[in-house]
Amino acid sequence: MIKMSLPNAPVERILRNAGAERVSKDAVEELRNALEDLGEEISRDAIQMADHAERNTVKKEDIDMATQ
Repeated sequence: MIKMSLPNAPVERILRNAGAERVSKDAVEELRNALEDLGEEISRDAIQMADHAERNTVKKEDIDMATQ
């Protein structure tokens, strides 16, 4: 499986919306990596919930449960 990366611009926007006036490239990369790791962890949990429900499709409810 090919690992995709989140684009830098939306990650920088998250930092700016949180109140950062200036954002370094390293900060964007670090947050991007953290968000990707968290997204993969949530995805794995949601997939397990779909499997438990004997479904192949991950649904919104699976994501909701995985983030609780």
